[in-house]
Amino acid sequence: MDYLFVLGGLVLLIFGGEGLVRGSVSVARKLNISELVIGLTLVGCGTSMPELVTSLKAIDTGAVGISIGNVMGSNVANILLVLGAAALIKPILTDPRALSRDAMVLILATAILCGLIYFDAFTRLTGFLLLAALIAYIGVSLLIDQNADTPAAEMHVEEGEIVTAELGVVKGLIIAVIGMGAIIYGANLLVQGAISIARNFGISETVIGMSIVAVGTSLPELATSLVAARRGKADVALGNVIGSNIFNILGILGVTALVHPFSVFEKHPGNIAAEAMKNDGMTSIVSTTDVGALVLSLFLLLLFSITGRQIARWEGGLLLAGYALYMGLLFNIIPVPAILPHG
Repeated sequence: MDYLFVLGGLVLLIFGGEGLVRGSVSVARKLNISELVIGLTLVGCGTSMPELVTSLKAIDTGAVGISIGNVMGSNVANILLVLGAAALIKPILTDPRALSRDAMVLILATAILCGLIYFDAFTRLTGFLLLAALIAYIGVSLLIDQNADTPAAEMHVEEGEIVTAELGVVKGLIIAVIGMGAIIYGANLLVQGAISIARNFGISETVIGMSIVAVGTSLPELATSLVAARRGKADVALGNVIGSNIFNILGILGVTALVHPFSVFEKHPGNIAAEAMKNDGMTSIVSTTDVGALVLSLFLLLLFSITGRQIARWEGGLLLAGYALYMGLLFNIIPVPAILPHG
């Protein structure tokens, strides 16, 4: 039954996310909202809505590991799995000028996330500041891009154009509402099933969050990126992933901490997949392997984007291989070397 809950939850999240994005984009177009605004806000935020609702549901049930693991795992999956798959279909051409601003924001957001994990600082004030940073980022980006024909603006416009949605206002609203309802119900099933599976098999909730839950909530990004690649706009996949990862950190963790402050340290953790960070006798539910995967995936994204001005097919293959390696480490299929003391 737990597996059916997870499967049903994933299906609802996929179709719910698709419906929410298409419905809201359709309404926005009928209201003459520019493709720039659609690409910068609705597409990135809409495809991340499954992560948001799932994290809120998880934190509400006390499953902190699933909540934080969902965000970190989604960011890793977006780069290694989503971009890797898109690059295999067609090499992703990159323009450093278009990526520079958003890439710097993502680097800063990732550094902030690592600091919050280390200092266990997911307070209500932190949530407010993260949300304020997200709003400032979107506002400044819109202000700059609407008044200038920049490569970044062109990329965000293409992100909006990749979504085919001409449903009208009424039908668009209905589909968006139904999609949101499916996301909420799907998140409830997914979290319920994931918690039961973790407890039945003695697996850390963080591991479940970083893997099954993260992949499931990243499927909207995967679908959008694959569609973009098939249409010859693989570069849109890169912009979508960067925007989604920024929203995951600043938006999802911001809302989650604001609604329900939480701690990533506990006295008696479950079966952590790798050596965990320790602080005053408390053990973090986020392992150093998880943080390493997050940082390394971002490094590979930047490296492959800059060298050769494209993410080639062989680089996409390396990204996918890296994700398979991480999953192997996460579930102890591949042993983790004891590099750190007490690891």
